[in-house]
Amino acid sequence: MDLFGGTINQLGQSLDYATAKNNAISNNISNADTPGYKSQNVVFKDVLNDAISSNLQAKRTNDKHLSFNSDQSSSYRIVTNSNTTYNHNGNNVDVDKEMTELAKNQIYYNAVVDRINGKFSSLQTVIRGGN
Repeated sequence: MDLFGGTINQLGQSLDYATAKNNAISNNISNADTPGYKSQNVVFKDVLNDAISSNLQAKRTNDKHLSFNSDQSSSYRIVTNSNTTYNHNGNNVDVDKEMTELAKNQIYYNAVVDRINGKFSSLQTVIRGGN
């Protein structure tokens, strides 16, 4: 039995994604001057494309619904960008880009936390009997 339903679990996975993305961005920024370091990124698109290409089947109630598999252990993956070099020392970290990604990720994280707070507030209202 799922106590909170699928929404809170999905929001929790979204927080996991935002945390992993924040860790990757932090590693990139902290290694901006490390010779030979290659930047990392957390991506969702590759996992989605892999799921679609492997013909996963799910029970669909309408032909217009997308097929999906909710049993995936992770909805994201960390990839290393080894195809580029921006600095003379072989490093490919663009600090301006990383700071922009960090700001976008922080906004996303805060939005997810706000949504989780709203869900728990609704549950609290129900538990109290609408008061």
